[in-house]
Amino acid sequence: MSREVLSTGKTPVKEEKGTSRHRNVMLVDDNPLDNFVNKKLLEANGFATNVLACESGPAALLHLKSCPVAELPEVIFLDINMPGMDGFQFLEAFTMLSEIHHRACKVIMLSTSESFKDLNRANRNRFVRKFLNKPLTPEVIGAIKV
Repeated sequence: MSREVLSTGKTPVKEEKGTSRHRNVMLVDDNPLDNFVNKKLLEANGFATNVLACESGPAALLHLKSCPVAELPEVIFLDINMPGMDGFQFLEAFTMLSEIHHRACKVIMLSTSESFKDLNRANRNRFVRKFLNKPLTPEVIGAIKV
């Protein structure tokens, strides 16, 4: 069964029930409001069936370490600026996880940062597939190919 999801006054996005592009997705962002909005956008626009939001890098790493392989997130949306462990420190810790994690999880960095330094640093990291500016929009979600 198909339903239309209206998106910010633009062209409606069609979502086929149970046909999301990705089964499991993880958000890593210390802002609960950003996590809530992004979770709803990813689900409503057919990007993900299950979206887990973690409010810190350590919480996300703990989940990844304890998660069954079949349930690993296919995509991780990672904020750069977070207290305690920022996105780049998360990536350093991510390198210590198994090759299974590295192959299963594609990282997309999300940031309000317009810094070329951050962009270049993200682009040099072998795990980062994309660098996107916040906020996510239905159009950006529709264009993500990882």
